[in-house]
Amino acid sequence: MLLHRAIAGVLSLFLLGAAHSADMLETVKSKKEIVVGTEAQFAPFEFLQDGKIVGYGPDLMRLILADLPEVRVKQLDVPFQGILPGLATKRFDFVVTSVTLTKERADKFAFTVPIADATTALVKRKEDSALADPAGIAGKTVGSQAGSAQLKALQDYAKKLQAEGKPAVTIREYVSFDEAYADLAAGRLAAVAQSLSNLATLVKTRGDIYAVMPAPIGPKTYFGWVGRKDADSAPLVKFFSDGIARAQKSGKLKELQMKWFGFTMDVPTDAVPAPQM
Repeated sequence: MLLHRAIAGVLSLFLLGAAHSADMLETVKSKKEIVVGTEAQFAPFEFLQDGKIVGYGPDLMRLILADLPEVRVKQLDVPFQGILPGLATKRFDFVVTSVTLTKERADKFAFTVPIADATTALVKRKEDSALADPAGIAGKTVGSQAGSAQLKALQDYAKKLQAEGKPAVTIREYVSFDEAYADLAAGRLAAVAQSLSNLATLVKTRGDIYAVMPAPIGPKTYFGWVGRKDADSAPLVKFFSDGIARAQKSGKLKELQMKWFGFTMDVPTDAVPAPQM
């Protein structure tokens, strides 16, 4: 009888503890702080201005976190190559930076619904009239950011060209896209592979130097934010997904897109789409 009571007591304590174990969203609310990872070198999504991280992503994040007015944001500026490893090792609670949805990443991490279009295209020097279409990069040197989905799209496209009997593309990897753009302007690259949404803004501000090449080089893809793929993080990921969906429904998402890109993008916010790459 005593043994049965002891077992029952231990079981009750276990169930009580399980019932009160806080998930990530509850933890954020109780701590009144959320730690997010961001790569602040990805204008106009996230970039530094007067020492502060600004852009489309931070504006959207603040809009969503208005539902948690007591929670302050601790935003860490991290090189893109450290974003997903930092999330996995719990350096931060959530990723608020533009991460392209891919099959490999979706297998390991939980994505929100999309925040923007991430389809890959090429940018060249405006004066380079010899480079008329994407296939013209065969035999030339092209750059992109190390670890990015845009680099993967470029690698796949280069393999496609080579399979068609065209000269090999030399691919150069960079820590940031800004470094690749600088090498492109200096003539050390023929083109840079980046998302159309980023390139449209680049050309808008530096149209005297750069020009976007017609036609994308990769499949339709989207940017999303990312959380860990576990039961504890699921409510936090859902919180941000729901916030993005509300912003879409209210028109606020398109307002922010017009503010930062000068155009709007059709993105599905009812569910996370199946990755196309």
